[in-house]
Amino acid sequence: MSSKAEVAVIMGSDSDLVVMKEAVDALRKFGIQCDVKILSAHRSPDATAHFAKHARESGFKVIIAGAGGAAHLAGVVASLTTLPVIGVPMESASLKGMDSLLSTVQMPAGVPVATVSIGAPGAKNAGILAAEILAVSDKSLEEKLRLYKIELAEIIQKKNSEIRF
Repeated sequence: MSSKAEVAVIMGSDSDLVVMKEAVDALRKFGIQCDVKILSAHRSPDATAHFAKHARESGFKVIIAGAGGAAHLAGVVASLTTLPVIGVPMESASLKGMDSLLSTVQMPAGVPVATVSIGAPGAKNAGILAAEILAVSDKSLEEKLRLYKIELAEIIQKKNSEIRF
């Protein structure tokens, strides 16, 4: 099955949808199509493995994986594909996402997962990072990112001009 989407946004639970929407919104800002799926390294391991093993032939170029608690989703997927995987640790009730962060970032040598910050800011950054990865071979996307960075700088510049004591 082939998809027009270049990025897969996957998450361990439907409770992660609110946070992972930030990644989807960031991708859409740059005109990047994505597919969104709920997959769990623990609750649906066969479906997760099938997805990871066939992600490239499905047309994906980057995978963004968000998970909480024992956040093994990104690592399991990274172990089964040669595509770049970006892990988004979810905030958890008991440890405020530190468990998710450590589960995502502490990968063994040979199985890289690019890990962003915990929660919504991390999900947004994952979308932007996926765009930057795709822009390596897409001049139009590179230009959109260049303009976005200028926009960020202008926002800070405006805020600085508004500072009054």
